[in-house]
Amino acid sequence: MAEKKVAAIVKLQLPAGKATPGPPVGSTLGPHGINLGAFTKEFNDKTAQQAGLVIPVVVTIYADRSFTFVLKTPPAAVLIKKAIGLDKGSAVPNKTKVGTITKAQIKQIAETKMPDLNCTSIESAMSMIAGAARSMGVKVED
Repeated sequence: MAEKKVAAIVKLQLPAGKATPGPPVGSTLGPHGINLGAFTKEFNDKTAQQAGLVIPVVVTIYADRSFTFVLKTPPAAVLIKKAIGLDKGSAVPNKTKVGTITKAQIKQIAETKMPDLNCTSIESAMSMIAGAARSMGVKVED
């Protein structure tokens, strides 16, 4: 089989199980001519069990208007907010703390994010997640 010619690669962040053909999906993928209904149905089916999270997705669109997509792990900030029950991070993270996260929670998030992080050990992944938490105004327990 001949290799398909890639027309575009598009990155989106969509709510799990709740993608619709409207914006931002329609306005981003529509100009490439792919079947939006098929994309949203397939995305929603694959992400239904992760409801409540934002899922990054990389869509590869081919010249014949077919597509494939790869799901990534949710952003660290989304996982941190979910772990400690926050609505949003601090507006002034170095002065105002909005919550506290434990090492166990950081380790769990690091293990979830490991496939998409550019690090080799769980300790370095935990360090990256702890840094993201601090930049959101979340205190990291020792």
